[in-house]
Amino acid sequence: MGSWAYFDPEYETLNIRINPPQVSVDNSSCKDCTLVKVDSMNKPGILLEVVQILTDLDLIITKAYISSDGGWFMDVFHVTDEQGRKIKDSQTIEYIEKALGPNGYTSGILKACPERRVGVKSMGDYTTVELIGRDRPGLLSEISAVLANLHINVAAAEVWTHNSRIACVLYVNDDTTCSAVNDASRLSSMEEQLKNILRGCGSEENVAHTSFSIGSTHIDRRLHQLLFADRDYECAFADTKVDSHPSSKPKVVIERCEEKDYLVVSVRCKDRPKLMFDIVCTLTDMQYAVFHATISSDGPHASQEYFIRHMDGRTLGTEGEKQKVIKCLEAAIRRRTSEGLSLEICAKDRVGLLSEVTRVLRENGLSVRRAGVSTVGEEAMNVFYVNDASGNPVDAKTIEALRKEIGRTMRVNVKKAPLDSKAAEAGGLANTSFFFGSLLEKFRS
Repeated sequence: MGSWAYFDPEYETLNIRINPPQVSVDNSSCKDCTLVKVDSMNKPGILLEVVQILTDLDLIITKAYISSDGGWFMDVFHVTDEQGRKIKDSQTIEYIEKALGPNGYTSGILKACPERRVGVKSMGDYTTVELIGRDRPGLLSEISAVLANLHINVAAAEVWTHNSRIACVLYVNDDTTCSAVNDASRLSSMEEQLKNILRGCGSEENVAHTSFSIGSTHIDRRLHQLLFADRDYECAFADTKVDSHPSSKPKVVIERCEEKDYLVVSVRCKDRPKLMFDIVCTLTDMQYAVFHATISSDGPHASQEYFIRHMDGRTLGTEGEKQKVIKCLEAAIRRRTSEGLSLEICAKDRVGLLSEVTRVLRENGLSVRRAGVSTVGEEAMNVFYVNDASGNPVDAKTIEALRKEIGRTMRVNVKKAPLDSKAAEAGGLANTSFFFGSLLEKFRS
């Protein structure tokens, strides 16, 4: 009988331990922002991991210089908080140094998560429900009603719509035990009912997806993956209302750099928080490596340039491949764009609250374009971006009717979704991933 040679698991992190990452958070070199500098051994996906850490802390990346040609990765990020100020909070600085430093790399903080299918899985005190399907007015209301009828509480959720498709990631638990839903028959019933709702607006087989799965991944990255796998970037599902103004359309150009055999991806569009994350996430999930990049903001607009190759070393070979990258990057930028009216609704958390709120929105003829739901203690905070059912702006009479119907038991704050600058978005409630910060500590441990 043969025997296998012994493999020391410590060998996998040997290079990192010999050449540990060097991280500095510099508040003295620039008067307007904080500089985060990262020098480390290069590895696949490292740029996304670093950008993910910064964006999860709701930091605004105003400039960045990336170089990872060869075996070393050297980055400089100019960052501010959401109010445009330097990062002075000692806990935030300590977390950046820990997460991007040697402990972060060797302890699994930034370890890549396995691929997953859409579905339901348990994670701590929550069960994660992932849905993808064809969007229609009132769909979120129907989804939340099913969960309420099954006595399942929605603790947090993120909902994106794009090109007539909807993707949802919901963290739910049992309304009695406040723990993850683990009963197989109950999960099966939930899955079947949600499938039926998603199938309700179409007849083709690829209308909806839901299944059981294991593993975990970053919530915003997962939403990008769901919509990318659903091919929301194809013109077949194109929205006629969203991003209809020419100035709101991102401009993506791909050219070849013959000298170094790179493809140069240039992006110019309206600036906003998490823009760099959305672009790098898409390139990474499409199996492209970024060797150099320059990121800058010019007033309300952002200019980003990436020098890329496929992870197997080749560059894009055909015009069709180039066009696919362009379409996918345009889609990634648009998915998080804030359009429509912004409604912030706060109330004491209870089972069925999301169902009640979305029912009122539906009955008033409003369609949810994007949503974020969070629970902090006993307080539930929901943010919805809404248009009318035809995709047009919401009129004043509808807003007043909403206030009268739910204003007695809930706090309602109405804002116009900012479109002109990242500063307007950062200063308001435009970041519907806001709830992730409140859950981040729970899911880190």
